Amino acid sequence: MLQSYDLFPTRIWQTHLDPLDPHLDCWVKDVLAMRAAAPKPAGRTVRQGWNSEDMSVLEQPNFAPLRQAIRAACASALGEMGQGDRPFSLQSWVNLHDRGGFNFLHMHEGSLLSGSFYLQVPPGSGQFVFRDPRPGVLHGFVKGGVPNGHADIHLTPSAGLLVLFPCWMEHYVEPHDSDEPRITIAFNANALDSDPAAKR
Repeated sequence: MLQSYDLFPTRIWQTHLDPLDPHLDCWVKDVLAMRAAAPKPAGRTVRQGWNSEDMSVLEQPNFAPLRQAIRAACASALGEMGQGDRPFSLQSWVNLHDRGGFNFLHMHEGSLLSGSFYLQVPPGSGQFVFRDPRPGVLHGFVKGGVPNGHADIHLTPSAGLLVLFPCWMEHYVEPHDSDEPRITIAFNANALDSDPAAKR
């Protein structure tokens, strides 16, 4: 009898941080004030929008509840990865998309985990897309979400959603189609004994 085995699974994590909903409007205002104070985007992978030069946004006192929630989520995920005792720091920044804005395909090399928290997701927001991490599957005949087929994974975000994923997962954000900005706080959990380049 033919038996099937699924090899090379890739685990991501997501949850809605519902207890933080009362903070979202205030945090959106904080981000817009940050942009007004330093309007030049940092660049990296964001196009037609703004991202913060500051790579320690979550260390600001007003974001303390979010920092605590993200640290707890990262610790839980790292435990599942066999890294539960490893100390880590959070590197964090703002990504904001104006109409037409997007992030091109990239990964966050050298981190333990990467993730995004969605502050504002108006209708028409671009989807978050994970590239199939198996390079060879691109050359296969079979397409779609079937065994041994090629299919990128599209995630439709919503305000308050937290997503964690391996740093080596290539990902991008589709173009934004709203006059109201799409705002996320992106982050990496970095091992304290490493110093990955901040080129996100």
